[in-house]
Formats: sequence, C-alpha cells, structure tokens
Amino acid sequence: MRQIVAATRRDTEEIYQLYRAQLGTECCVWNEDYPSMKDIAFDLGRDALFVMKEEQQGASKIIAAISLDQDENVEGLPFWNPDLLPGGEVSRLAVSVDYQNQGIAREMIRFAMGELAKRGKKGIHYMVSENNKKAVRSYAHLNFTLAGTCEMYGQPYLCYEQKL
Repeated sequence: MRQIVAATRRDTEEIYQLYRAQLGTECCVWNEDYPSMKDIAFDLGRDALFVMKEEQQGASKIIAAISLDQDENVEGLPFWNPDLLPGGEVSRLAVSVDYQNQGIAREMIRFAMGELAKRGKKGIHYMVSENNKKAVRSYAHLNFTLAGTCEMYGQPYLCYEQKL
C-alpha cells in the first residue's frame, strides 16, 4: 500500500539517500551540494516536504519526495501569470529509481497541487531542466502551460504553471 504523507525529521536520512540516488541518472541536474541536508531541514521547518511511502513486509519505505518550495529568485521571474498569484512552487521531486515510469511523479505533483490549494495559492509553478525530456513528457499529461524559459543555477529551465 502506498500513501503520501508529510515528512518528519525521522525521515531525513532516507530522503537524503533518495536524493543522492538521483545523482548521475539521466537528465538529473543535481550535484553533490544540492539538494543537501540543509534543504531538507528548511523544507521540514516549513511543513513543506512530503513523501510517498510504500508498506513492504511490515515496514515502510520512502519511494518519492516533493517539496513546496519558497525561492525568491523563482518567484521573481517576470513571466508568471499575475492571475495565478499568489502561486506556489514545487521542487525537489524525486522518485526512487526502482519506481520510475509508474506515474508516481504525476501523483506527487497532483498531491502538491491539492496541498497548495489548501494553503490559499491560486496557481502552481515548477521548473524542469530543458534537457530532462522524460520529465517534460511525463508532466505534459497534467496540462500545465509553458510560461517561459530561464537560465538559473547554471542550467536552462522550462517554467510551467497551472491554475489551482
């Protein structure tokens, strides 16, 4: 059985290992410095980190994570639709390599959309590496609109948004 729940401090190491497992995979722009334990602590401190857990033989395993981010650089991009503000950003989406291509990323984004709506946001936006064709194809099923492109953190990004 799988369920999406708010992450807790007890989940920190397992989330960190999930993030580390993404390094070196196709199209991953993360590096040894990002995301860090500090990013996890920041997300936990804002009640903004959620995980999908799967029950396996009486124990639960984290198979995905997503953050409701708060980044002034992203918020300040000039192309976000003003009718969708205040908006919320999703980031640090990771799915365990063993569980990819099962629709889990889309499920995590849908969950985040509901959570952002509960928090009074009018829209959702996210950035995905221009080179991450797999993610772009996956998220196309969610009917997001391409709002613009940017170069940030040394990478080219496609920036998507949607009304909640």
